[in-house]
Amino acid sequence: MSSGSERRLAAIVAADVVGFSRMMVQDEASTIGAMRAVERDILEPVVAARGGRIVKTMGDGFLIEFASAVAAVEAAAIVQGRLASAASDGPRVEMRIGIHVGDIVFDADDIFGEGVNIAARIEPLARPGGVSISDDTYRQVRGRGALQWQDGGTHEVKNIAQPIRIWHLQAPGAEHAPEQVADIPLPLPDKPSIAVLPFDNMSGDPEQEHFADGMTEDLITDLSKISGLFVVARNSTFVFKRKSVDIPSVARKLGVRHVLEGSIRKRGDKVRINVQLIDGQTGGHLWAERFDGPLAEVFELQDDVCAMVVEALKVRLSGDEAFRVAEIHTRNIEAYEVFVQAKATPYPPIPERINAARQLFEKVVELDPDFAGGHAGIAWMIGFAALTGHGDARAMGERAEELARRAIEVDENFGLSHMVLGLARLVQRDYEGALAATDRALALLPNDADAHLFSGIANAFTGHVDAGLVSVAQAFRLNAHFINAPYLNISAFFQFIKGDYAGAVATHERNIARGGPVGPPALAWSASAYQLLDDAGGQKRMLDMLAERWPAFRLEGWNLIGLMKNPAERDRLLGLMIEAGVPV
Repeated sequence: MSSGSERRLAAIVAADVVGFSRMMVQDEASTIGAMRAVERDILEPVVAARGGRIVKTMGDGFLIEFASAVAAVEAAAIVQGRLASAASDGPRVEMRIGIHVGDIVFDADDIFGEGVNIAARIEPLARPGGVSISDDTYRQVRGRGALQWQDGGTHEVKNIAQPIRIWHLQAPGAEHAPEQVADIPLPLPDKPSIAVLPFDNMSGDPEQEHFADGMTEDLITDLSKISGLFVVARNSTFVFKRKSVDIPSVARKLGVRHVLEGSIRKRGDKVRINVQLIDGQTGGHLWAERFDGPLAEVFELQDDVCAMVVEALKVRLSGDEAFRVAEIHTRNIEAYEVFVQAKATPYPPIPERINAARQLFEKVVELDPDFAGGHAGIAWMIGFAALTGHGDARAMGERAEELARRAIEVDENFGLSHMVLGLARLVQRDYEGALAATDRALALLPNDADAHLFSGIANAFTGHVDAGLVSVAQAFRLNAHFINAPYLNISAFFQFIKGDYAGAVATHERNIARGGPVGPPALAWSASAYQLLDDAGGQKRMLDMLAERWPAFRLEGWNLIGLMKNPAERDRLLGLMIEAGVPV
């Protein structure tokens, strides 16, 4: 330390770009340009306006200091908001931000010390696009302003002696706390039911989070193959990630009788899994078990956990189910971790997220060409883009079907492959083929919310709207706490097709109230529904939102409605929306 150094208290902000290495590989020049633009147009003015200082840039990240915690948090929230809404022709920059208040050493324009180290360790624990702060920071900012915070739990982090408690910024439109989304009662199903909570990463290394998430996802997937079980979807259980929870309360929120929770520790080439199966009504442990083994056999350990759950719940398996549950689709752990990350990426289904998910699925194929998940995932994103975008739907459908068939050749029992084959066939207007493929997907994955969702879409667009409503309702029941999924949007549209305009509007407004995704098609048909209900105020509100948020939207570019099997029904619905003032 030089003689010119000094010690002081400061709020330290550590910011890091999500997926920077991947962005550089794809387009180095554009990525560097995008980073410079973010620093020049967003970071510098926001930081300066709140009395802060960008200490240094580190390629994919920034270190910033402020004199107060309030200024640091306000700046971080504004930066994330501007990044989320920024229009760019180049790579989209998404950041994680961590903040801590503590002692630093200032020396020659740089800063050092444990306060800096803690902020750097908090940053990887933040969600992409999110802000996470230490408990010391939270005590200084709670109750100040309109920002809301969600307890992120206590974490052991590398090179820091004491565990750190963190808090996540609850931004408008981001993941909501479970209490905010539990807007319907969820009665117990008429068969054994279970929710698998996110496994805790006990490795002391934030980089192992994807490994722990992958373990949870794999158990959910395996249990979801069993028709005699009701298994809550991953996205609904992951709203409880990094939280200290009351198990009976969680069970009530998710509408299940049993809850599985656990932890995983990876050290070198060894892995340890601790699992507890808990009665959701009493909170009592039905059993607890520890599984140890070499990392190379982690998938066999998962099978052992799954088998014990099935035995404890006294669920009978058919011969096919027993085979499918024990089947291992890839032994490449990194490929599976990326696959898990990719599956969580495309919601809400906007072009940027669909493209990001597709790139991750392409990475899966690079890591393991014999894993069907990568091929099926790329097909899924192409089909999704065709369904929601403005491209050549038929050509995109043909490409998606080609990839889906490739995935099925690799692994006939991988349910996602059949689901996306159904989507690809629907985009090509092969309605019977779409129904056959989605039926096969449901046979393989009877508890998969997306399989029920796409089965519902295939049924409704073939003309079986009531069956479509039932399927989408089941998707919602399996995944009721996942805000970003379009279940309510699609249910409301099906109600609109049936002529239940009051029901359509009620479902649409419920989706808005709970922070769900609202795209231009939903605003288009809801404007028509309001007009048909003689509600001019509601009609104007929807049209104003459409014009403000998506001024370029035109009905002629909406692929989804063009996929309806009955052209007369399609023209009727288009006519209603045109009459309501939706741009053609």
